[in-house]
Amino acid sequence: MRIARVIGKLVLSRSLPDLVPGSFLVVRPLDRQSLAGDRKGGPITLVEYDNLGARADDLTGMVEGREATQPFRPAKVPYDAYCACILDSVNFQPVLEVA
Repeated sequence: MRIARVIGKLVLSRSLPDLVPGSFLVVRPLDRQSLAGDRKGGPITLVEYDNLGARADDLTGMVEGREATQPFRPAKVPYDAYCACILDSVNFQPVLEVA
């Protein structure tokens, strides 16, 4: 699971009838600098399926790959990233590396 920040919402003009109701969020996975508060997000932007109601600037716990499809079993869904949780806060204290 990775932590991501919601930066927007994706709106579909048409969708497949087999898609489970929910929304698609545009998110940026957070790296160490972002978790430490130095930036708002990493350089990568992904689309994440959400049925929990995350909004812009929320932090989400994102599951990717095959694990993202497990909540929908046995149905087959075309999701690569799934919002598993909405985080209230993150307390990140990086460990200083000793040379």
